[in-house]
Amino acid sequence: MGMGRPIPPPLPDPDDYTVELFTSILVCSGTLIVSFTSGIFAPGIDGASQHFGVSSEVGALGTTLYVLGFATGPMIWAPWSELRGRKWPLTISMLIGGIFTIASAAAKDVQTLIICRFFAGLCGASQLTVVPGVLADIYDNTYRGVAITLYALTVFVGPFSAPFIGGFIATSHLGWRWTLYIPSFLSFANGGISFFYLSETYAPVILIEKATLLRRQTGSWGIHAKHDRIEVDPKELLDKYFTRPLKMLITEPIILLVSLYMSFIYGLVYCLLEAYPYVFENIYHFSPGVAGLPMIGLIVGQVIGVCYVISEQPSYVKKLKQNDNVPIPEWRLIPTLLGAPVFAIGIFWFGWTGFKSDIHWAAPTVAGIFIGFGVLCVFLPCFNYLVDSYLPLAASTVAANIILRSSVAAGFPLFSKQMFRNMGVQWACTLLGCLAVVMIPIPLAFRVYGPWLRRKSKLL
Repeated sequence: MGMGRPIPPPLPDPDDYTVELFTSILVCSGTLIVSFTSGIFAPGIDGASQHFGVSSEVGALGTTLYVLGFATGPMIWAPWSELRGRKWPLTISMLIGGIFTIASAAAKDVQTLIICRFFAGLCGASQLTVVPGVLADIYDNTYRGVAITLYALTVFVGPFSAPFIGGFIATSHLGWRWTLYIPSFLSFANGGISFFYLSETYAPVILIEKATLLRRQTGSWGIHAKHDRIEVDPKELLDKYFTRPLKMLITEPIILLVSLYMSFIYGLVYCLLEAYPYVFENIYHFSPGVAGLPMIGLIVGQVIGVCYVISEQPSYVKKLKQNDNVPIPEWRLIPTLLGAPVFAIGIFWFGWTGFKSDIHWAAPTVAGIFIGFGVLCVFLPCFNYLVDSYLPLAASTVAANIILRSSVAAGFPLFSKQMFRNMGVQWACTLLGCLAVVMIPIPLAFRVYGPWLRRKSKLL
């Protein structure tokens, strides 16, 4: 180079970044589809219940059993992803999930509808379970937090956008069945693209593919990857993804309490699927579909939450470099210091401004911004905290968390509307807000006592 300057090092191959970006978008869009599918049927519950001649509580099982499928699926998809890689569990689950969703849309009786919804949710659990592993495969400690943040956004934007989209579909000439046909088409589209274009990201499986290629090129049958020597032990898989997660929930205070907090947050998402239409249809007399539009406030709050979490990333990266790239789990909990109280404030605000029509509808809508911000700024840091705290047992930890939070969330659609109707919007939200206040100290306590509890753990 001129002036005696050395030649700069070659730049990284831009194709690597292109593949990583495409893979990230594809798997996160799959998460968005399954989370969207979980909530889009809610506006069609009344229509389906009338069609089959059952109560709305029975119709609500279409949402409940879908979310309950999320709690069951990790026992299938997590071990498969570690044995055979990420691509095929994600691809096959999307295609089979689309089949079950179409079957529920075309159901001739309510039993078929709710059973197919359960199996569609079981397939959808693959995205919740495997996608974090894909992002961990692609990104290192520096950038993984940002990737997981955007993934978390898809987990919540899906069910929060579903009510108004599903409301317009259910009240149109299409009817309630199309609230299920449309997400099935999205599932087929994502599964089809994944079949042809999704790259494998799990290193042991990539090495198997390379070893296979070398065997063909050299004719040496002895060339193999270490992962080829793994023998499937059903007992070990059962322990890792079912028995051990349940033991961890009982014996590890960090996992139990943080997962309970996350379960409350996640359950509230499905509670709001019933609460928002009730408030804006029955109190403000909005039409179905329009009554779901105020949920855009929740999405806006989550986008703001994502921006806030990402703005903390430079500080996290600086601490990481100063600590020789060794993460301290408690660093992840910083956003909860703001998110937890804001979340509680948003719930109280929504209840005490949305219980009578004399108060303008914009007031409870704005409250959704605070709720959405709090949901993301509590759920995401807590999830990262669990993974960092139990990194050698991350698969079992994530399985324990998904099993508990999905089991809890599955029950909320069954009583949410009745709770808001019988207690009144203001008192129902007061109850939920008080629970949120009680849980505020949980992340604060673990910032102080987390290291001590990990040292006492028999698993670490």
